[in-house]
Amino acid sequence: MKFITVAGPPSSGKTLVIIHLIRLLKADGLRVVVGKIDCHETGDGMQFKERLGIPVVVGRSDYVCPDHYMAVNAEEIFNFGKAHDADFTIVETAGLCHRCAPAIRGCMAVAVVDNLSGIDTPRKIGPMLTTADVVVITKGDMVSQAEREVFRGNTREVNQTAKIVELNGLTGMGALNLKRLVMDAPDTDTLAGKELRHDMPAAVCSYCEGETRIGADFQMGNIIKMDVQEV
Repeated sequence: MKFITVAGPPSSGKTLVIIHLIRLLKADGLRVVVGKIDCHETGDGMQFKERLGIPVVVGRSDYVCPDHYMAVNAEEIFNFGKAHDADFTIVETAGLCHRCAPAIRGCMAVAVVDNLSGIDTPRKIGPMLTTADVVVITKGDMVSQAEREVFRGNTREVNQTAKIVELNGLTGMGALNLKRLVMDAPDTDTLAGKELRHDMPAAVCSYCEGETRIGADFQMGNIIKMDVQEV
């Protein structure tokens, strides 16, 4: 089975990218399962189920970082795919802080970013983008050709090895190029013992534990204080 992670900032178009991809995979008779990780309520699970008629499992991370939640539950999602005899198990994770990297060594990692987020966005995202095998750039129809080229150039600057695909989430144009790439994704028999491509942020502080008060007297654990100097 091929296990593929799809990450990216909110509203970058991850769900539509996956829907267009799965339609092409299903047209070839391939069995696909989706794992959807979100923070709170989400209707994307039913969207996959109703529009594609495929097995879907949904996880809500609640107060936990969705990418941490995905890493903790990746093996369970993998086993869900195996139980359905899937050829592909695709996991969409919410990806909020841009610092987490849910990509797994030995499994294909896809990052989705959109042109509307600003031409400097690729430099701000971090491991989610820099460790990806494939970068899908969406919403190119809403910016100028010059902006598309600058955005693509900045993406290439931070990830020099990834394949870059431009995909229109409304029409699906570009999805065939993505399908060709995921068809070459490595097969894996198990996730047990596999490693993340990058460490997760060490964010265990008093606020992680439920503290709501502001001030040094209420802060403990892993905290970083600013060296306040005028720029």
